[in-house]
Amino acid sequence: MTTSFLHLTRRRALRTVARMALVLPLALSTGACGYNSIQSFDEQAAQAKQNIDAQLQRRADLIPNLVNTVKGFAKQEESVLTQVTQARAGLVGALQKPGGSDPAELANANQQLTGALGRLSIAIEAYPELKSNANFLQLQDELTGTENRIAVSRTDYNGAVRQYNEYIRKFPQVLTAKVTGAKPRTYFEVTDAASRAAPTVDFSK
Repeated sequence: MTTSFLHLTRRRALRTVARMALVLPLALSTGACGYNSIQSFDEQAAQAKQNIDAQLQRRADLIPNLVNTVKGFAKQEESVLTQVTQARAGLVGALQKPGGSDPAELANANQQLTGALGRLSIAIEAYPELKSNANFLQLQDELTGTENRIAVSRTDYNGAVRQYNEYIRKFPQVLTAKVTGAKPRTYFEVTDAASRAAPTVDFSK
């Protein structure tokens, strides 16, 4: 083994040690500042948001059949049916917003649809034949189930967002959040005061 070869081997070893000396503290500091946890909490919130979107889309998909069924028995309720259709279009628009849907905007749009459906549920009290229609009863059950799943998804999402937002505000991970561009997430909650007073949906009366 030549001297030059030994020198080359030694230089390579020193470079490796030097790289480790730089990388190891960085890895340790990154872990200590919560980078991995930030990513994990953010992914949990993102997944919970996808679950909300899926349930809201399911709700929107049920509306056309509901409107058509009601029309077959109560054509004179055109005004309230139009309100339901428009509110449904608002929710679909919020879901399909370029760049991703905003949770607060979705919450407001969903609440507006709830209000329109609430007014419809009041209007159809005068149509007992409609309320006993098999297709209507099935849609009623599907809508109720979807609304329950939306409520669960909302709770899960807001819980995940709260965990994430609180975590990135604490020291030292607040420093990591600034460096990596991690920003607080928006809660799924109604911000429109008018929408908060929407009537409750109950087709079973």
